[in-house]
Amino acid sequence: MTELKILAVDTATEACSAALMVGDKLFSRWEEAPRDHTQKILPMVQAVLDEAGITLAELDAIAFGRGPGSFTGVRIGISVAQGLAFGAGVPLIGISTLAAMAQGAHRLEGAERVLTAIDARMNEVYFGHYELLDGRMQLVGEEVVSSPAALIDARGKLAGSLSCVGTGFETYGETLNALADELAVSQVRFPAAVDMLPLARNAWLAGKAVPVEQATPVYLRDKVTWKKLPGRE
Repeated sequence: MTELKILAVDTATEACSAALMVGDKLFSRWEEAPRDHTQKILPMVQAVLDEAGITLAELDAIAFGRGPGSFTGVRIGISVAQGLAFGAGVPLIGISTLAAMAQGAHRLEGAERVLTAIDARMNEVYFGHYELLDGRMQLVGEEVVSSPAALIDARGKLAGSLSCVGTGFETYGETLNALADELAVSQVRFPAAVDMLPLARNAWLAGKAVPVEQATPVYLRDKVTWKKLPGRE
């Protein structure tokens, strides 16, 4: 069997990253660049391809951060992934932003039980609870968008120690710290494409890659609530 080759790209949050798996070898680039995703992502892709010495045409699939996250960031990521996949003639694999963050906490810190929370603005967070199974972070329940207080009411207190990951804990930590008996603060604030690769590999082997036109983002919010600007009618 030839080596599996999967490229991953993510621009769903303030971070921008690209990573490449060639068999058991990994190549990656990551940068926190909130307003420069469109300028950064393609050079990152080219850098990991060049480092590995392969071309887009040699890929088996492309994974992308499907969200939740910034509306603009998620759209940039899926658009870039679709353009690359169309040109290379390969399928796409959407990977949860929250799952990638949980996987990052496992890779960097050995975390096995993780709560992920991205600041969703408007006094809300994108939230997920993950636990390790066979080396990959698996979702417990559903990913949700919720006010921190409503999240506490709905979930109650989770038993045992969990790692808290993401900007939601920075912004709403005073409330979210009530989620578990004990929370360990993780260094992981944003997703990284390199942490999408184990999840993408599993999805590929399970036959979950889809044609370019079937790739879809995940926003969690059904609609965006717009607030009136001061002085506007």
